Amino acid sequence: MGGQNRLILKPFFLYEETFPATSGNARNGAAMRNICMSVSYDGTRYSGFQTQPSGNTIQDRLEEAIRALTGERVSVIGSGRTDAGVHARKQVINFHTESPIPIERWALALNARLPDDIVALEAREAPPHFHARKSAKKKTYRYTINCGRFPDVFRRKYQFHHPKPLHVDEMRAALERIVGEHDFTSFCSVHSTQPSHVRTIYEARIDREMRESVPSPSELLHIYVTGNGFLQHMVRIIVGTLIEIGEGKKSSDDMTAILEAKDRSKAGPTAMPHGLMLWDVDYGDSLP
Repeated sequence: MGGQNRLILKPFFLYEETFPATSGNARNGAAMRNICMSVSYDGTRYSGFQTQPSGNTIQDRLEEAIRALTGERVSVIGSGRTDAGVHARKQVINFHTESPIPIERWALALNARLPDDIVALEAREAPPHFHARKSAKKKTYRYTINCGRFPDVFRRKYQFHHPKPLHVDEMRAALERIVGEHDFTSFCSVHSTQPSHVRTIYEARIDREMRESVPSPSELLHIYVTGNGFLQHMVRIIVGTLIEIGEGKKSSDDMTAILEAKDRSKAGPTAMPHGLMLWDVDYGDSLP
Protein backbone atom coordinates (compact mmCIF):
# COMPACT_ATOMS: atom_id res chain seq x y z
CA MET A 1 0.00 0.00 0.00
CA GLY A 2 1.36 3.36 -1.05
CA GLY A 3 3.91 4.87 1.33
CA GLN A 4 3.22 2.49 4.27
CA ASN A 5 6.10 0.68 5.94
CA ARG A 6 5.63 -3.08 6.28
CA LEU A 7 7.23 -5.20 8.98
CA ILE A 8 8.62 -8.39 7.47
CA LEU A 9 9.26 -11.21 9.94
CA LYS A 10 11.95 -13.69 9.01
CA PRO A 11 11.93 -17.23 10.39
CA PHE A 12 14.50 -18.15 13.02
CA PHE A 13 16.61 -21.19 12.27
CA LEU A 14 18.63 -23.28 14.69
CA TYR A 15 22.34 -23.63 14.13
CA GLU A 16 22.43 -26.40 11.52
CA GLU A 17 25.84 -26.12 9.89
CA THR A 18 26.69 -29.40 8.21
CA PHE A 19 30.03 -31.13 8.44
CA PRO A 20 31.46 -33.99 6.42
CA ALA A 21 30.73 -37.42 7.85
CA THR A 22 33.74 -39.35 9.06
CA SER A 23 32.37 -42.86 8.89
CA GLY A 24 33.67 -45.62 6.64
CA ASN A 25 36.76 -45.15 4.47
CA ALA A 26 36.66 -41.39 4.95
CA ARG A 27 38.31 -41.90 8.35
CA ASN A 28 41.36 -43.71 7.01
CA GLY A 29 44.47 -41.86 8.13
CA ALA A 30 42.56 -39.33 10.25
CA ALA A 31 44.02 -38.40 13.63
CA MET A 32 42.05 -39.51 16.68
CA ARG A 33 40.99 -36.66 18.96
CA ASN A 34 39.86 -36.75 22.59
CA ILE A 35 37.06 -34.21 23.01
CA CYS A 36 36.05 -33.02 26.49
CA MET A 37 32.73 -31.25 26.93
CA SER A 38 30.74 -29.69 29.78
CA VAL A 39 27.03 -30.52 29.65
CA SER A 40 23.97 -29.38 31.61
CA TYR A 41 20.73 -31.33 31.74
CA ASP A 42 17.34 -31.61 33.35
CA GLY A 43 17.18 -35.26 34.37
CA THR A 44 13.43 -35.34 35.03
CA ARG A 45 12.42 -37.54 32.11
CA TYR A 46 15.57 -39.64 31.84
CA SER A 47 16.58 -42.97 33.37
CA GLY A 48 19.88 -41.56 34.61
CA PHE A 49 23.12 -40.74 32.81
CA GLN A 50 24.56 -44.15 31.99
CA THR A 51 23.16 -46.12 29.06
CA GLN A 52 20.81 -48.99 29.95
CA PRO A 53 19.08 -51.75 28.00
CA SER A 54 15.79 -49.86 28.32
CA GLY A 55 17.36 -46.76 26.75
CA ASN A 56 16.26 -43.16 27.46
CA THR A 57 19.42 -41.99 29.19
CA ILE A 58 21.54 -38.86 28.88
CA GLN A 59 24.42 -40.91 27.46
CA ASP A 60 22.10 -42.34 24.78
CA ARG A 61 21.00 -38.87 23.67
CA LEU A 62 24.57 -37.56 23.55
CA GLU A 63 25.81 -40.50 21.49
CA GLU A 64 22.87 -40.19 19.11
CA ALA A 65 23.58 -36.47 18.62
CA ILE A 66 27.28 -37.11 17.95
CA ARG A 67 26.40 -39.82 15.45
CA ALA A 68 23.97 -37.47 13.68
CA LEU A 69 26.68 -34.83 13.53
CA THR A 70 29.71 -36.92 12.51
CA GLY A 71 28.41 -40.29 11.34
CA GLU A 72 30.51 -41.99 14.03
CA ARG A 73 29.43 -44.41 16.73
CA VAL A 74 31.27 -43.18 19.83
CA SER A 75 31.22 -44.19 23.48
CA VAL A 76 30.63 -41.21 25.76
CA ILE A 77 32.30 -41.30 29.19
CA GLY A 78 30.77 -39.22 32.00
CA SER A 79 32.38 -37.90 35.16
CA GLY A 80 29.58 -39.42 37.22
CA ARG A 81 26.59 -41.74 36.76
CA THR A 82 23.70 -39.61 37.97
CA ASP A 83 20.54 -41.51 38.92
CA ALA A 84 17.15 -41.28 37.23
CA GLY A 85 15.62 -37.86 37.88
CA VAL A 86 18.89 -36.25 39.00
CA HIS A 87 20.08 -33.10 37.21
CA ALA A 88 23.47 -31.68 36.27
CA ARG A 89 24.65 -28.09 36.23
CA LYS A 90 28.04 -29.28 35.00
CA GLN A 91 28.50 -32.86 33.90
CA VAL A 92 31.82 -33.46 32.12
CA ILE A 93 32.11 -35.98 29.31
CA ASN A 94 34.77 -37.12 26.89
CA PHE A 95 34.78 -39.20 23.72
CA HIS A 96 37.21 -40.07 20.94
CA THR A 97 36.53 -38.97 17.39
CA GLU A 98 38.23 -38.60 14.03
CA SER A 99 35.94 -35.74 13.06
CA PRO A 100 37.72 -32.57 11.85
CA ILE A 101 35.03 -30.25 13.26
CA PRO A 102 36.77 -27.19 14.81
CA ILE A 103 36.65 -27.31 18.60
CA GLU A 104 34.86 -23.95 18.89
CA ARG A 105 31.91 -25.28 16.82
CA TRP A 106 31.24 -28.50 18.71
CA ALA A 107 28.86 -27.14 21.37
CA LEU A 108 26.62 -25.22 18.96
CA ALA A 109 26.56 -28.02 16.41
CA LEU A 110 25.69 -30.62 19.03
CA ASN A 111 22.98 -28.47 20.62
CA ALA A 112 21.18 -28.33 17.26
CA ARG A 113 20.85 -32.13 17.50
CA LEU A 114 20.12 -32.52 21.22
CA PRO A 115 16.72 -32.31 22.97
CA ASP A 116 15.98 -29.02 24.73
CA ASP A 117 16.66 -30.43 28.21
CA ILE A 118 20.30 -31.30 27.41
CA VAL A 119 22.73 -28.48 26.58
CA ALA A 120 26.40 -28.66 25.65
CA LEU A 121 28.15 -25.68 27.26
CA GLU A 122 31.70 -25.86 25.96
CA ALA A 123 34.21 -28.16 24.29
CA ARG A 124 37.97 -28.47 24.48
CA GLU A 125 40.71 -30.71 23.19
CA ALA A 126 41.87 -33.09 25.92
CA PRO A 127 45.11 -35.06 26.18
CA PRO A 128 44.87 -38.65 24.86
CA HIS A 129 44.98 -40.10 28.39
CA PHE A 130 42.18 -37.88 29.78
CA HIS A 131 39.20 -39.81 31.18
CA ALA A 132 36.17 -37.84 32.43
CA ARG A 133 35.64 -40.10 35.45
CA LYS A 134 39.10 -41.40 36.31
CA SER A 135 40.83 -38.03 35.86
CA ALA A 136 38.42 -36.16 38.16
CA LYS A 137 39.98 -34.87 41.39
CA LYS A 138 36.84 -33.51 43.07
CA LYS A 139 33.11 -33.54 42.45
CA THR A 140 30.49 -31.34 44.07
CA TYR A 141 26.81 -32.16 44.41
CA ARG A 142 24.09 -29.79 45.57
CA TYR A 143 20.78 -30.81 47.10
CA THR A 144 18.04 -28.20 47.50
CA ILE A 145 15.24 -28.32 50.07
CA ASN A 146 12.34 -25.88 49.99
CA CYS A 147 11.07 -25.35 53.54
CA GLY A 148 8.23 -23.03 52.53
CA ARG A 149 4.61 -23.78 53.28
CA PHE A 150 3.86 -24.37 49.60
CA PRO A 151 5.99 -25.82 46.80
CA ASP A 152 7.33 -23.47 44.12
CA VAL A 153 5.39 -24.45 41.01
CA PHE A 154 8.13 -23.12 38.71
CA ARG A 155 11.07 -24.76 40.50
CA ARG A 156 9.38 -27.87 41.86
CA LYS A 157 11.41 -30.17 39.61
CA TYR A 158 14.66 -29.00 41.23
CA GLN A 159 13.70 -28.74 44.91
CA PHE A 160 12.50 -31.22 47.49
CA HIS A 161 9.56 -29.65 49.30
CA HIS A 162 9.61 -30.02 53.09
CA PRO A 163 6.81 -27.77 54.41
CA LYS A 164 8.06 -27.63 57.99
CA PRO A 165 11.12 -25.82 59.41
CA LEU A 166 14.28 -27.84 60.01
CA HIS A 167 16.88 -27.41 62.74
CA VAL A 168 19.66 -26.22 60.44
CA ASP A 169 22.31 -25.83 63.15
CA GLU A 170 21.93 -29.51 64.06
CA MET A 171 22.14 -30.46 60.39
CA ARG A 172 25.33 -28.41 59.99
CA ALA A 173 26.87 -30.04 63.04
CA ALA A 174 26.05 -33.46 61.59
CA LEU A 175 27.63 -32.58 58.24
CA GLU A 176 30.91 -31.79 59.98
CA ARG A 177 31.09 -35.47 61.07
CA ILE A 178 31.34 -36.76 57.50
CA VAL A 179 34.23 -34.52 56.42
CA GLY A 180 37.43 -36.51 55.94
CA GLU A 181 38.15 -40.08 54.86
CA HIS A 182 35.52 -42.59 55.97
CA ASP A 183 33.93 -45.88 55.05
CA PHE A 184 30.51 -44.78 53.75
CA THR A 185 28.86 -48.21 53.69
CA SER A 186 26.01 -46.82 55.82
CA PHE A 187 25.40 -44.17 53.19
CA CYS A 188 25.30 -46.21 50.00
CA SER A 189 22.87 -48.54 48.31
CA VAL A 190 22.87 -52.16 49.47
CA HIS A 191 23.20 -53.01 45.77
CA SER A 192 26.59 -51.30 45.49
CA THR A 193 29.19 -53.35 43.61
CA GLN A 194 32.17 -51.14 44.49
CA PRO A 195 35.11 -53.06 46.00
CA SER A 196 35.67 -50.30 48.56
CA HIS A 197 33.27 -47.84 50.18
CA VAL A 198 36.02 -45.58 51.50
CA ARG A 199 35.71 -42.04 50.18
CA THR A 200 37.05 -38.62 51.19
CA ILE A 201 34.76 -35.65 51.72
CA TYR A 202 36.67 -32.37 51.43
CA GLU A 203 33.85 -29.97 52.23
CA ALA A 204 30.20 -30.16 53.28
CA ARG A 205 28.04 -27.15 54.04
CA ILE A 206 24.48 -25.78 54.09
CA ASP A 207 23.67 -22.39 52.58
CA ARG A 208 20.38 -20.71 53.47
CA GLU A 209 18.48 -18.60 50.94
CA MET A 210 15.27 -16.63 51.41
CA ARG A 211 13.23 -16.44 48.23
CA GLU A 212 10.20 -14.23 47.66
CA SER A 213 7.13 -16.26 46.83
CA VAL A 214 3.35 -16.14 47.16
CA PRO A 215 1.80 -15.99 49.73
CA SER A 216 4.94 -15.72 51.88
CA PRO A 217 8.74 -15.99 51.50
CA SER A 218 10.24 -19.48 51.40
CA GLU A 219 13.52 -20.60 52.92
CA LEU A 220 15.70 -22.75 50.69
CA LEU A 221 18.46 -24.97 52.06
CA HIS A 222 21.27 -25.75 49.62
CA ILE A 223 23.39 -28.68 50.81
CA TYR A 224 26.80 -28.86 49.09
CA VAL A 225 29.02 -31.93 49.38
CA THR A 226 32.46 -32.08 47.73
CA GLY A 227 34.48 -35.29 47.63
CA ASN A 228 36.92 -37.40 45.63
CA GLY A 229 34.12 -39.75 44.61
CA PHE A 230 30.61 -40.85 45.52
CA LEU A 231 28.85 -44.18 45.92
CA GLN A 232 25.43 -45.09 44.57
CA HIS A 233 22.76 -42.96 46.32
CA MET A 234 25.42 -41.64 48.74
CA VAL A 235 24.48 -37.95 48.69
CA ARG A 236 20.77 -38.71 48.75
CA ILE A 237 21.14 -40.98 51.81
CA ILE A 238 23.26 -38.32 53.54
CA VAL A 239 20.49 -35.79 52.84
CA GLY A 240 17.76 -38.17 54.00
CA THR A 241 19.66 -38.62 57.27
CA LEU A 242 20.15 -34.86 57.62
CA ILE A 243 16.41 -34.31 57.19
CA GLU A 244 15.70 -36.73 60.05
CA ILE A 245 18.24 -34.83 62.17
CA GLY A 246 16.60 -31.54 61.20
CA GLU A 247 13.22 -32.96 62.22
CA GLY A 248 14.60 -34.02 65.62
CA LYS A 249 14.27 -37.75 64.93
CA LYS A 250 18.04 -38.13 65.22
CA SER A 251 20.78 -35.96 66.74
CA SER A 252 23.93 -34.63 65.14
CA ASP A 253 25.92 -36.96 67.40
CA ASP A 254 24.21 -39.92 65.75
CA MET A 255 26.05 -39.19 62.51
CA THR A 256 29.32 -40.54 63.87
CA ALA A 257 27.67 -43.72 65.16
CA ILE A 258 25.94 -44.23 61.79
CA LEU A 259 29.28 -43.93 59.96
CA GLU A 260 30.99 -46.35 62.31
CA ALA A 261 28.16 -48.90 62.04
CA LYS A 262 28.81 -49.52 58.32
CA ASP A 263 25.16 -50.58 58.14
CA ARG A 264 22.72 -49.06 55.64
CA SER A 265 19.77 -49.65 57.97
CA LYS A 266 21.20 -47.21 60.54
CA ALA A 267 21.04 -44.19 58.21
CA GLY A 268 17.99 -42.26 57.10
CA PRO A 269 15.90 -42.79 53.94
CA THR A 270 17.15 -42.07 50.43
CA ALA A 271 16.05 -38.52 49.59
CA MET A 272 14.04 -37.94 46.42
CA PRO A 273 16.21 -37.57 43.30
CA HIS A 274 14.81 -34.32 41.89
CA GLY A 275 16.44 -32.13 44.56
CA LEU A 276 19.92 -33.33 43.59
CA MET A 277 22.22 -31.75 41.03
CA LEU A 278 25.77 -32.54 39.94
CA TRP A 279 27.16 -29.07 40.54
CA ASP A 280 30.81 -29.09 39.50
CA VAL A 281 33.75 -31.33 38.59
CA ASP A 282 37.37 -30.33 39.25
CA TYR A 283 40.25 -31.83 37.28
CA GLY A 284 43.18 -29.90 38.72
CA ASP A 285 46.02 -30.01 36.18
CA SER A 286 44.53 -32.88 34.17
CA LEU A 287 43.02 -30.47 31.64
CA PRO A 288 44.93 -27.68 29.89
